[in-house]
Amino acid sequence: MPVLDALARPLGSLRISATDRCNLRCRYCMPEEEYVWLPHEALLTFEELAELAAVFASLGATKIRLTGGEPLVRRDLPELVRLLARVPGVDDLALTTNGVLLEEHAAALRAAGLDRLNVSLDTLRPERFRALTGRDLHSRVLAGLDAARAAGLAPLKLDAVVMRGVNDDELCDLVDFARDAGVEARFIEYMDVGGATRWSPGDVVSRGEILARLAARFGTPEPLEATRAPAQRYRLPDGVTFGVIASTTAPFCRACDRSRLTADGMWLTCLYATDGVDLRRALRGGASREALAALVTSTWSGRRDRGAEERLATEGRGPLVTLGDLRRDPHLEMHTRGG
Repeated sequence: MPVLDALARPLGSLRISATDRCNLRCRYCMPEEEYVWLPHEALLTFEELAELAAVFASLGATKIRLTGGEPLVRRDLPELVRLLARVPGVDDLALTTNGVLLEEHAAALRAAGLDRLNVSLDTLRPERFRALTGRDLHSRVLAGLDAARAAGLAPLKLDAVVMRGVNDDELCDLVDFARDAGVEARFIEYMDVGGATRWSPGDVVSRGEILARLAARFGTPEPLEATRAPAQRYRLPDGVTFGVIASTTAPFCRACDRSRLTADGMWLTCLYATDGVDLRRALRGGASREALAALVTSTWSGRRDRGAEERLATEGRGPLVTLGDLRRDPHLEMHTRGG
């Protein structure tokens, strides 16, 4: 029987942050000049991450996604993929990457057992990419996409965080690009979590606005059957599909079955959580797999998190945490807990 939380939500999906480091400095995630990093000695080994994955899989978390920071910054990441692909009960192993290092790793990731891949690409314009990320690496991302397709990593999704006045004029262009590339576009509302210290409600382009703009160009999108996945998928009149993740304006908390494990073993039951459970301490303290499973079960059983819903009801809504709080506790960072 799957483990259910207090709102009858199953423990179905685990996101593992392989590292808190990143090789880009995207404005919606890492806009500051300096960051406090997790100590290297605190990071879980690949074997430790696989052991915890086995615990979660035994409790119903059959879907695992590797995130970061940028997961490919972690040395020998295909080896972690290989270990996770062997965990009994894991039937969906995915990776989210910014694509910068994908060209050199795509084939190895596929050979190691990776099932699915999401590549972040917020703009098709190299000069805008440089302004948004602080790096002149747009061509590397496009080469990574080509390598992923060549390696047979499918289905392949293209993630774009939509920000008003930054890239919201590229919605139709991104759909056209995804169609031609044989991938599916996913538009993500700008969220007020972690390092989004400059977030404001006026920067958010809502799902309703995204759909209206696409309808004006392509015709009315048809909603597809909803699942527990964060994206609501749609089909355009020409058959092209895309997704929208509306965590900011239309939260899906009541169907959320995912939790997050940081690279140093802090388990977070909500993206908006301000604290978590230190599984590294338990693991390195000699806890058996059964004891770890009991800890996870008791924590999840009491889970009532509805972070995005609660934020939606907040008056005078601004960034979730201050810059000072982020520097005191790097676990509050989006790039530490994984998107």
